[in-house]
Amino acid sequence: MDLNIIWESHLKNEEEEQTLEGCLKRGIEATLSLARRETGDFVAQTPDFEVGLVLTNDQAIQILNRQFRGIDSPTDVLSFALRESGAEEGMAIAFDHEEQVLGDIIISLESAARQAKEYGHSLAREAVFLAIHGTLHLLGFDHVEEEDYQEMNRWEETLMGQFRDL
Repeated sequence: MDLNIIWESHLKNEEEEQTLEGCLKRGIEATLSLARRETGDFVAQTPDFEVGLVLTNDQAIQILNRQFRGIDSPTDVLSFALRESGAEEGMAIAFDHEEQVLGDIIISLESAARQAKEYGHSLAREAVFLAIHGTLHLLGFDHVEEEDYQEMNRWEETLMGQFRDL
């Protein structure tokens, strides 16, 4: 997996950023690995694919949320799947629309930090949860209907069990 990270919002130092990058990559890889085992999705046949990850702030994610979802407020994570059927044209942020590109995940580090404090855990743990959540969306999971929410929640709990150290 090729993970392209764009830091629009930075942490205190480069060491923290490198540590967070490693955690985020582990979270995304764990999600894709579980999808390979459980669903037999195309990921199993396509080991070399790309995920874009943008780490930004509330102001920037609010603009995207308003533009693509019609909601004029910040959110913690947005996902733009390139393989999603019926997606509006132009929703994907990635410029390379080749088959190996899974899509893009946008995380607001400001929202992640607030939520981490609220839940009493680390920023890394919250960011990994958001990366997992976003990756599940890239794979076609949704949480509009209660049944879908429950299934997505089961996957998230299973995956976060691998990150008790955060």
